[in-house]
Amino acid sequence: MTTNLLAILGGFALGLFYFGGLWLTVRKGLFSPHPALLFLTSSLLRTAGVIGGFLLISAGDPVRLLLAVGGFVAAKVTSIVLGRRDGASEHRGKKETPCI
Repeated sequence: MTTNLLAILGGFALGLFYFGGLWLTVRKGLFSPHPALLFLTSSLLRTAGVIGGFLLISAGDPVRLLLAVGGFVAAKVTSIVLGRRDGASEHRGKKETPCI
């Protein structure tokens, strides 16, 4: 029971790490002189961190892996809800400018 709860919380923490890192990357990438390098590096580091975290959390147990993935998905849903609540009013009525 306790290990299952820790697996869910660990997966949620991995999700916060991954999607929080993505949010920061997008925010910084808009003003970076080398956005492609920033996005590539961030993607590789976030993915490696999450895969390593899943390996540590699961310790070879498929049930703990599934619970951790469930926690990860819960963090994704949470990030979507918070992102809509926080960013929707910021961009309402604003016209997008092209990046190129």
